Amino acid sequence: MKPTERLFAAIDTPDLERAVSLARDLRGFIGGVKLGKEFFTANGPEGVRRVNETGMPVFLDLKFHDIPNTVAGAVRSCLALSPVIVNVHAAGGPTMMSAAREAAGMEAGRPLVVAVTVLTSLDHSDIRATGIRDGVVEQVTRLAVLARDSGLDGVVCSAHEIMRLRGACGRDFKIITPGIRPAWAARGDQKRTVTPAEAVHLGADYLVIGRPITSADDPVGAARRIADELAHV
Repeated sequence: MKPTERLFAAIDTPDLERAVSLARDLRGFIGGVKLGKEFFTANGPEGVRRVNETGMPVFLDLKFHDIPNTVAGAVRSCLALSPVIVNVHAAGGPTMMSAAREAAGMEAGRPLVVAVTVLTSLDHSDIRATGIRDGVVEQVTRLAVLARDSGLDGVVCSAHEIMRLRGACGRDFKIITPGIRPAWAARGDQKRTVTPAEAVHLGADYLVIGRPITSADDPVGAARRIADELAHV
């Protein structure tokens, strides 16, 4: 995989024209864009279609988490938006995840269906506060194995869990890693961060990077700088 193909820019803005402009400018320099709840709540399906028109692949990051029938219906509905990746919360359980995978279909070109494990904004004390006694790594591993056994294509997790998940879930299981911060960028509200090169070295398939690219004075230049760093991994 080329270094640029690993990169997804998180466009977390309600500003449709800004999102479309970023997607258009970054096309060819990254593998795709991630559109999340802030964007989708403000702009809806039509906003996703506008981004699609730029030719940029879309990771639709809506983190579905509901009863199985509702999640299956949501996944089927989003297929009309032609995402390359969609996600659900692994905490929704195996029946919900299996329903999401079945709803995505079997056709070539279907989106990858991946599960969110533990958000990278959470650390050990945070998950303890929710009643989970195990540490972050143990909880992420438990949810990743559950996702694999439910037929999903991969998971979203911090780079700190990658090596553990490779041993538990195998080489073909896709790992998408947010919480990526180049050494020259601010960490922001992410608590479990690594650099792009560190994440790929550990075995991440795709990297989700937001503000270091989208808030840069020169987003294309920032994307190029990250891709250059990955080329030397």
